[in-house]
Amino acid sequence: MNERCPACGLVFEREHGYFAGAMVLSYALGVPILGVLTLVAWMVAGLEVGWAILVADLLFLPLVPLLFRWSRVLWIHLDRRIDPGG
Repeated sequence: MNERCPACGLVFEREHGYFAGAMVLSYALGVPILGVLTLVAWMVAGLEVGWAILVADLLFLPLVPLLFRWSRVLWIHLDRRIDPGG
């Protein structure tokens, strides 16, 4: 991750624990996606629930890096909206 935004100079590297809220956002974004993938694998493909969860997990793995970045971006946007000067 860059230390600063090349366009505006915003410092990305914050204090230890700053992105703990991003983990909550990542969870909040990931659970519905994983749930939908599981339902599709279960209902459309007709797999047993255990196999549907396994297939959904495998389909979800490539999305993890994107979700990691999205959650951090959303967290920093939320922080900047709440405390613009901070």
